[in-house]
Amino acid sequence: MTLLWITVFILHQGFPVVTVQLGEPVTFTCAAMEKFTSRTWIHWYKQNSGDTLTIIAMQRNKVDHTSSPEFPSSRFKATNDDKISNLTILRTVEKDEGMYHCAIFDWTESTWMGTYLTVKGKCETSVFYIVVQQSTVSQFSRPEDSETLQCSVLSESENNSCSEDLSMFWFKAGSNRPYPNIIYTDSKRADNCEKSPNTRTKCTYNFPKNISSSDPGTYYCAVATCGEILLGNVIIEDGGIIHILRNMHNNK
Repeated sequence: MTLLWITVFILHQGFPVVTVQLGEPVTFTCAAMEKFTSRTWIHWYKQNSGDTLTIIAMQRNKVDHTSSPEFPSSRFKATNDDKISNLTILRTVEKDEGMYHCAIFDWTESTWMGTYLTVKGKCETSVFYIVVQQSTVSQFSRPEDSETLQCSVLSESENNSCSEDLSMFWFKAGSNRPYPNIIYTDSKRADNCEKSPNTRTKCTYNFPKNISSSDPGTYYCAVATCGEILLGNVIIEDGGIIHILRNMHNNK
């Protein structure tokens, strides 16, 4: 599974995307506002496309961490000191690509941070894609009106169509939340693909939920494939106007 959770985070001043060469080490850092105490627990999780969180390690302040068997200490090392916790993958493999979450728990309070890891060197070729996000209406005329969000992936290659390795992610960010939330992931085939005479292939993915003016916010679609992240976003305001931003493209 390839890249993408989230360059959307970069464009929305959110979580970073880290790129590492296959076989090289990588370290994720989780920093707290205050010093860790004896009551502080730090949890590290990994999340693949369409999956729930999987625990990597649990640790307390300056205490050796407890690792999950799926993430052996021979490859994963978690350390912490004062306000910082680090998770290091000593030697990356293809399956390490995905979203890594750090959660700091202190009694009733919790702080979450995330980083998406993409592993270079696992794709022999890289095809140029463009993502275009669309909506079915330009303005809501009634409060009960709804519309469907679509994300189209355009392939600019004569020898490649929409790769089966594409992963689609949907995010939402609202005025009361500074960072986007992942609201849907889909690693299935596109809902529809068509090829034009100019060798461009267009594959369309539909967001499975209708959106109305009662769901204001910025909706992002992000496509991850072969070390590239491609983005689009639609902004739904309280007044019901939908603004479409197109062809937002991010390469490594």
